[in-house]
Order: sequence, then C-alpha cells, then structure tokens
Amino acid sequence: MTRSTTTRPLVIVGASYAGLQLASSARELGFEEDILIVGDEPHPPYQRPPLSKGLLTGKATVDQLWLRAPEFYAQKRIGLCLGRRVAALDLAARRLTLDDGSVLEHGWLALTTGARARALPLPGAELDGVLPLRTLDDALRVAEAAASARSVCVIGGGFIGLEVAAALRARGAEVCVVETQPRLLARSLPERMAAFVEDAHRQRGVRVLTGRGVRGLLGANGRVAAVELADGQRIDCDLVVLGIGVWPNSELARDAGLTVDNGIVTDPLGRTSAEGVLAAGDVAAVAPSPGAPRVRHESIQAATDGARAAASLLVGQPRPNTAVPWFWSDQFDLKFQMAGVARADDEAVLRGEPASGRFSVFYLRDGAVAAAHSVNRPGEHLLSRQLIAAGARLSPQVLADPDSDLKAAMAAQSAAA
Repeated sequence: MTRSTTTRPLVIVGASYAGLQLASSARELGFEEDILIVGDEPHPPYQRPPLSKGLLTGKATVDQLWLRAPEFYAQKRIGLCLGRRVAALDLAARRLTLDDGSVLEHGWLALTTGARARALPLPGAELDGVLPLRTLDDALRVAEAAASARSVCVIGGGFIGLEVAAALRARGAEVCVVETQPRLLARSLPERMAAFVEDAHRQRGVRVLTGRGVRGLLGANGRVAAVELADGQRIDCDLVVLGIGVWPNSELARDAGLTVDNGIVTDPLGRTSAEGVLAAGDVAAVAPSPGAPRVRHESIQAATDGARAAASLLVGQPRPNTAVPWFWSDQFDLKFQMAGVARADDEAVLRGEPASGRFSVFYLRDGAVAAAHSVNRPGEHLLSRQLIAAGARLSPQVLADPDSDLKAAMAAQSAAA
C-alpha cells in the first residue's frame, strides 16, 4: 500500500534559495499542509550572489540580503526552525531527528541542503586570516578582514574566487589570484572567454598566477603572512580567501540510504530514490533525461527551477524542469551571463568586439544554438535563452553580424517550420 504523503507536514531541510522557493511555490500551487523549513544557519533564507560582490564592496548591506520579509512566512504559513542541524533521517518512519534530540514527523520531505566550501588540506590552513566564502557569516568575516588588509591572496580561479578578487581590488587592496589549473575557469568556460576574463583582471591590477600549485601557508604569531607555492615562491599577504570549489551536502541523504553520486540523484521533478523524498538546489544531481549524464548546476536559477518542479509534484501537477540553465557573474564593470552548457567541440561564433567590453559568443552544436556567453549584453543573453530553448538553427554569418536581428531571424525560422 502506498502511504499518504499529505497527512503530515512538508519538512524542508535546508533554509536555502531552493528550500524557500519550494515552499513558496507549493503555496502558490495550492499545497495546504503545514510547511516547515529547517536550517542549520541562524539566518533566514538570504541572497548568496551579493556575498562575493556587493557585500564585500559595501554596495549591499545585510538587511538587503533577506529573500523575504518576516511577515511573508506568517502569511504563507511557512515555519522556520533555524540554527538547528538535522542529525538523522528515518525515511521508513517519516521522521527526522535534530541535533538537540527533538524529533519531527513529516509527510513529504525535501532536501535542499546545498553545498559547503571545500577545505584547504594544507599546512597553515588553520591560521587566522585564512577564510572561506560560502555563507553569510563567511562573507562578513571576509569583509571585516578586508577592511584592514593591504594584500590579499585568493586561492582558486573559479567564479567565486574571481568575484572576490574583483571586489577586494575595487576596495584598493593588492590582490593575487593563484590557480592550479593551466588557466582560469577551466571547469566553467571555454578558453576564449576564460582568456578575456583573465585579461580583464590583469588590466585592472590583479596579479594572476595559473598552473601554480600551493605547498602551504606561512604564518607569524598565529596569523597568515604568506602563501608558499609548490615551486618555492612566496606570495606575501595578510589575508587569504579560499575559492577552491564546494562539496554537496549529501551525507545526510547517503546515511539514510538515498542514492548519492556527486549529490543526491534526482529526476527532473526532484524525485529521489525514496518515495515521498525530493531534492533540489546545489545538492541535487539531475539526469535531464533517461540515460543522460547527471549534472549539478550550482546557480540560483537552477535552484529556483528545480524547486518549482519539485513543488508541482506536491499538488499532483507534475511539471518537470526543462529550463535552459543560465548563470551570471559580476566582476568589476563587467557582467558575464551564460546560457546553456558549451562543449569543447561546439562551433564558437563571435558577435561584437571583445576589446569594446560588449560582445557575445554563440556555440553551435549540429547546427543549432546550444549555448551562449555574453559580456555586458543583457538583451542578447535573454534572447540566447530563447534561441537555445527553441533549438534555433541560425547560420554563423547571421549570428556574427552585429547588425542582424536575431529575434526576427528566429521568428522567420519558426514561421517557415
């Protein structure tokens, strides 16, 4: 017999973007049961993008980060249990145990536990002035340390590391980025776009070292004083910010018997390997279609789209997540916007002049637009998402011509079809 999942509350583990979106979407779709969000941080759900951008430059304050005002939770009957960690799940009994020993029962269970910053497994990582950046408290510590820091070493040349580098450089600090890979953003962007990002940082005074391993961190009186590279070179600094990636917080799910493989394995509706248990956000490893490789899209939009899909299941109106993945990054005066997932063997088509700081690169796969990267071209970014979703087959000549009307070309193609 299938056990009802709506006779007890929906409990959402993880006070994250995905967690709040799942709760609010469930209410919008007509879910009437009680909803409780459990979070291990003391804060209600907050915006994460400003942590590595505006909060560090002073353009954003903590009060501006909250995703919803307190009255929203009361109006929508969404409870918050903050500063509490879930210690164990009993999926068969549909209950969970908190770190204080209290027990909560649930009908549906949603895991939106996100990810945590990778630790640096090297000597000196425990020194004062060596800080990760993932949570609000992390960002506040970095901002406080940066107020008096003269020289900063950012370890990791991914998006978070580069956003931190840009923000702290804008504050006037001397900044050095160290990346072990041969180039920046090796896991995120094709070489052409990554080279543009690197040049942009160098032109604005950031020192960039690629292909350089780190041997350890050196200290004086318990505080970091330098980063020692694998070749013996020493980078003097009084603040180190770690941007070396994240780990999905999937241990709770694994220990409960859910299928885990670089995240909690789900389908496009957020269903896990256990009945009545959903997952969304950075912790979810989604197979877009049967047999397709599983991916974890670590972005706000992916969390939002995945949570909405999971919420649709709660009310018996399943709407799988088929949205085109997209992402953005603000660095200095540059807004990078990415849509779709580019591959190394895609045909890259440049539209505009990189030297102008405003251009796009479209990626064709089997003649169709599969991905696009834009710099300071928000209109083209929005259009690129439509092109990708439609599987538009525009010629490289049309895409490359900055005077061509891509919207009209897509409409003409649709009409012809």
